[in-house]
Amino acid sequence: MPKISTKGLAMPASPIRKLVPYADEAKRKGRKVYHLNIGQPDIETPHGAMDVLKNTPIKVVEYSHSAGILSYRKKLVEYYKHWGIDVNENQMIVTCGGSEGILFAFMACLDPGDEVIIPEPFYANYNGFAVTAGVVVKPVISNIENGFALPPVAEFEKLITPKTKAILICNPNNPTGYLYSKEELLELRELIIKHDLYLFSDEVYREFCYEGAEHFSVMNMDGLDNNVVLLDSVSKRYSACGARIGVFITRNKEVYNVAMKFAQARLSPPTFGQVLSEAAIDAPQEYFDNVMAEYIARRNIVVEAINKMPGCFCPNPKGAFYAVARLPIDDSDKFCQWLLEDFEYNNQTVMLAPATGFYSTCGLGKNEVRISYVLKVEDLKAAMVCLAEALKVYPGRK
Repeated sequence: MPKISTKGLAMPASPIRKLVPYADEAKRKGRKVYHLNIGQPDIETPHGAMDVLKNTPIKVVEYSHSAGILSYRKKLVEYYKHWGIDVNENQMIVTCGGSEGILFAFMACLDPGDEVIIPEPFYANYNGFAVTAGVVVKPVISNIENGFALPPVAEFEKLITPKTKAILICNPNNPTGYLYSKEELLELRELIIKHDLYLFSDEVYREFCYEGAEHFSVMNMDGLDNNVVLLDSVSKRYSACGARIGVFITRNKEVYNVAMKFAQARLSPPTFGQVLSEAAIDAPQEYFDNVMAEYIARRNIVVEAINKMPGCFCPNPKGAFYAVARLPIDDSDKFCQWLLEDFEYNNQTVMLAPATGFYSTCGLGKNEVRISYVLKVEDLKAAMVCLAEALKVYPGRK
């Protein structure tokens, strides 16, 4: 048999999906599995957007412009204006999910072997995108004790080498739910200017900020027009993960032109996904008000329940719909697999994501899990009961 590529062997398994076979087997045994492993909301996609998709007059599903349907991009301009972000339709490329936008950023701005600094824990697929692009991830560690706040700028600076070309942040953060403040980001701005780095900002959870906290976009920092790439997606905003629509935005014309070459190579983003996403922008504020209230209720259930469990700690997230919890366990990978293979409580169990997959530094996250609070309140309560009972009998409890 011919050899598998080195790059293929280096591609990490997804901590979000790698336990799916065990979940499938648990279901085959008749157990109910509460899926808290993946950010797939059960919130309905806006009805108006679904109606537009169902009634679309399209007769031929043709390629769109490689940058995306013009009417959609123009509508996005208005969406960003609502958030105080001044961009135009010629500064954005509609992508196949936010994932493709991250790949475009890596490939347009970094050469193989170049380094990108990312606060960890971070969205697990960043590692996969880095391997795909031949980019080296340099993690800067954030701490659960302070809720995973942005590490001090001095810690970033210690990691900068001649190969450092970019910093990547996710705000609000996946997997921690931490919301970076304007003050934290302005400190990072000084470092970006000092070392002339790119700043990639994944802002897909912009709408989900709690307790009156406000999201501050890096697009609104002075003096960084040539440094910043904004990465966005409709997946979580409109509960439209399967639409696979995101957007890559930059005011740097040279970066834009290079990214467009990659966009042209894949021809176009999905047509129906763009139709749905354009219509979703018209979702009324009431939709988001209801969604926000629901997520706050869900977050409170999860955080309060975990912090009542002996030996457990979970910071209170200020954004997104994730939390990272520290548990009294020996190995989160073993624990998450054990939950599906060997544990049941009233014929139910819970599926979590081991936090090891959200760290690049070997050995970190061994006693942490990521929880996506994307299920209805009743199911979350039942899932927390399952988790509490599991921790009482887990053989590797510490």
